[in-house]
Amino acid sequence: MKLLQLLFSVVAVVSALPYPESSQIESRGVSFAWGSQKVKGVSLGGWLVLEGWITPSLYTAAGPSVIDEWTFTQKLGKVEALKRLKNHWNTWVTLADFQKIQKAGFNVVRIPIGYWAYADFGGQYVQGSAPYMDNAITWARQTGLKIIIDLHGAPKSQNGWEHSGHTLPRPGWGDAQSVAWTLQVLTSISKYAKPQYQDVVVAIELLNEPLLSSLDPNTVRNFYTSGYNLIRRVSDTPVLLHDGFWDPAYWNGFLSWPAAYNVILDHHEYQVFDSYLNSMSPAQHRSQVCSSTKAFADSDKWQVVGEWSAALTDCAPWVNGRFAGHRFDGSFPGSWYIGSCAGRSDVRTWSQAMKNDYRMYIEAQMDSYEAKTQGWIFWNFKTEGGADEWDLYKLLGAGVFPQPLSARAFPRNVCR
Repeated sequence: MKLLQLLFSVVAVVSALPYPESSQIESRGVSFAWGSQKVKGVSLGGWLVLEGWITPSLYTAAGPSVIDEWTFTQKLGKVEALKRLKNHWNTWVTLADFQKIQKAGFNVVRIPIGYWAYADFGGQYVQGSAPYMDNAITWARQTGLKIIIDLHGAPKSQNGWEHSGHTLPRPGWGDAQSVAWTLQVLTSISKYAKPQYQDVVVAIELLNEPLLSSLDPNTVRNFYTSGYNLIRRVSDTPVLLHDGFWDPAYWNGFLSWPAAYNVILDHHEYQVFDSYLNSMSPAQHRSQVCSSTKAFADSDKWQVVGEWSAALTDCAPWVNGRFAGHRFDGSFPGSWYIGSCAGRSDVRTWSQAMKNDYRMYIEAQMDSYEAKTQGWIFWNFKTEGGADEWDLYKLLGAGVFPQPLSARAFPRNVCR
């Protein structure tokens, strides 16, 4: 603990009016008008950090013991893992994806990346993904899209979940070593805050989904302060702080204006990772959106809903982890049977009534988030198939996701 305190002792605790005056917005270096321009984004998940439910073929080809990127490399060995990952990195996201996303009216892509892209620290990972961030920046310049860089996985895992890179019973991140390592990685990522990148990189997220309920909140706060200062030593590029799944008001007075600036709170809104939420009707899901967004009014910071989906159930294969089952059909440990998952993740089988329910849910979220926050980022741009509630391309193709983004098939202001 003394070492951890020493690590942070050199950092002054600093505090962002949620809506700075226009003169402050105009003075910002990034080419995005935070505070007046809404984020309408999508994440490029499953690219530089593996997630089995997004690209299950990589796991199934590697064997039944593979449940995350850590075990993927452990099972295959680093030489073979790198060979397969290079092929994946070269094909899962290309310039054509940026063009398709831009054509659909989106203005931002959020790119998750793991710490192992920049440092080894003895983990069961292979390096080689870092140059693809530079590819993405080139494609974004060519298409006019903006990028939010998201540190998605930290050493020892900040939440114990697969998308951190390493599935664990509980997060191991938070000791002096893992925090110092994460700050070392952020030092490498901070190069993207330099002025030559500010035409494209419009924010850097210090850490995705640190699980505050299983971590020391003061450690997370001190880490955020150190990370904020790392970026500020480079430029005024906005910094995203994930709320840790705690109420936005918890973060009031922390890294807030005027002692800190260009700080944005990131909230992720999913209504499927709980049995009660799975049991709700589509109308109740829409009502839940309204209830969730009411809490945003109590925050003293800008906010963005950095992840959300069209999912009304957890029926997408592997979405809870490989072999984990589903809460909706009672196959997930501790859950009960609510209904069958058959057909719920394949848009080709949806009736028009189902399509309407999903469309209403999407529209309710878009309208609420645009009204109450700085915008939204849908998860995810695509999957290999079978998880269509999470697949923007499939939803666009089926006419379930609005096109243009401003189009509405149902009345607005569902939260009124």
